[in-house]
Amino acid sequence: MSKVRRVELDYVVPRRRSVWPGLVVLAVSLALAGELGMRYRDARLELERLEAAAGLAGPRERPVRAMPRERLDEEVKNAEAVVRQLALPWGTLVRAIEQAATRDVALLQLQPDADSRLVRLSAEARHREAMFDYVRRLAAAKGLANVHVVSHQVQQDDPRRPVQFSVQASMRALQ
Repeated sequence: MSKVRRVELDYVVPRRRSVWPGLVVLAVSLALAGELGMRYRDARLELERLEAAAGLAGPRERPVRAMPRERLDEEVKNAEAVVRQLALPWGTLVRAIEQAATRDVALLQLQPDADSRLVRLSAEARHREAMFDYVRRLAAAKGLANVHVVSHQVQQDDPRRPVQFSVQASMRALQ
């Protein structure tokens, strides 16, 4: 037979320890964490300031590579072409083309040439008379001069037989 052990129960609650030392340790830890956070922020700001100062001083220390004369001339020509293209009388040109528009003609392409101050239009008309009417309207528009048909072709493969044509005109400078 086994002997059952006697269990002794102590109903007396042990004394509670004071909470204050834990709160003091918590307060000191939070203060220390705040101080470390501020030091980290200051260190990051100083590092960013030094990197910015090094970035400003860096390009001055590096020697500037000279661009070959041919490439420089090419870049200047490209820049001048862009300036000429932007200097075109776009407003006048668009207004002239819009005023000449009819329901029987669809504008397919607009190609201005800033150097020669010419504009080439590609369009499609429902019939030959509509093409001629459109050219007359372009010639009467302000901003365009010397309007003439460069080429035209009847589209035989289309059952409606539209006429594709190209028109060239000089751009006038309007003040």
